[in-house]
Amino acid sequence: MSTEASARTAPAGVVVVLSGFPRRSETFALAELAALDRAGLLLAVCATKPGDGLPLHPDAAALAGRVSVLPPGDAADQAAALVRLLEGRRPLAFHGYFAHHPAAVAAAAAGLLGVPYGFSAHAKDTRRVPAADLRRRAEQAACVVACNVDAQDEIARLGVSPRLVPHGVNLARFAPSPAPATTPVEVLAVGRLVAKKGFDVLLRAAARAREDWRVRVVGEGPDGPALQALAAELGVAARVSWHGGCSHADLPARYAAAHIVAVPSVVDASGDRDGVPNVLLEALASARPVVATRAGAIASALTDGDTGLLVDAGDAAALAAAIDGLVREPAAAATLAARGRRLVEQRFDVRTCAAHFSATLAGAYAV
Repeated sequence: MSTEASARTAPAGVVVVLSGFPRRSETFALAELAALDRAGLLLAVCATKPGDGLPLHPDAAALAGRVSVLPPGDAADQAAALVRLLEGRRPLAFHGYFAHHPAAVAAAAAGLLGVPYGFSAHAKDTRRVPAADLRRRAEQAACVVACNVDAQDEIARLGVSPRLVPHGVNLARFAPSPAPATTPVEVLAVGRLVAKKGFDVLLRAAARAREDWRVRVVGEGPDGPALQALAAELGVAARVSWHGGCSHADLPARYAAAHIVAVPSVVDASGDRDGVPNVLLEALASARPVVATRAGAIASALTDGDTGLLVDAGDAAALAAAIDGLVREPAAAATLAARGRRLVEQRFDVRTCAAHFSATLAGAYAV
């Protein structure tokens, strides 16, 4: 065999299959792809559809130019297109970055080339696949990664034990800063304006507030008009400001300007829920006291009364009382914030978490 032919058939890294990419809400994907790239394990990045078209995070530019968007089609069609895209290069494995369609494409492409595949599970992706299909997909995979305990439990109920590899946060970008000396107290909420984020509950909590605090919402989404109408209906429109979405170039300043961060997540009518949302880790890293709910995997990353405050999802009265308490007791709020920062330093440093992801794939695919 010629040297050129050997180079084209020798295993040359992992092909990662994502859904739409890049997406501003999926900062965790950037860190893990970059870790694979640094380790020399990233052969190619493919997306099953285009990204969201929003301004990119600072870290996205280096990877965005390497993403190939597959032509529309079912899993078999896109797998065939992916294999053609490789032009004879033989990967060590295909890894679907989500458990639904990207994992199906990865499995089909792996079958065409006779190499292993695996996938990562995050949140709603596991619930978008019929249980029998997800079980079969997981049983046949060489590697199943869960990024939080909620996703881990979803897979474990099928009889497969996934590897828990949490996402992390950039501790240098989201750095501690003193609480603002300004008044009134600003409560920051960050996320897409969709039902599972529970921003309607935060507005209802604001209407119940006994202390003087304001709400600043950073995010965009389909529920924006309805949420603004609700704020007016509740009589809190003057105490709520809306700021659209922003990238990591601007988001650290939003945390620095806030006194408290609210993460009022709920389980929506379809059963969709957060895992460990980005805002939670970013707020903790920024040394801001967090009031969050017991939804999804949030409680696995936050200890009530130690590294933050937890209330039941959907309970506006409890959310209002928790925020009021932090407003009345700034010293207690500062203690929570300091402990939260230590927590992410110990468990959620993005460098450590992303390296763990890279090493997990390397071990599973016998690099």
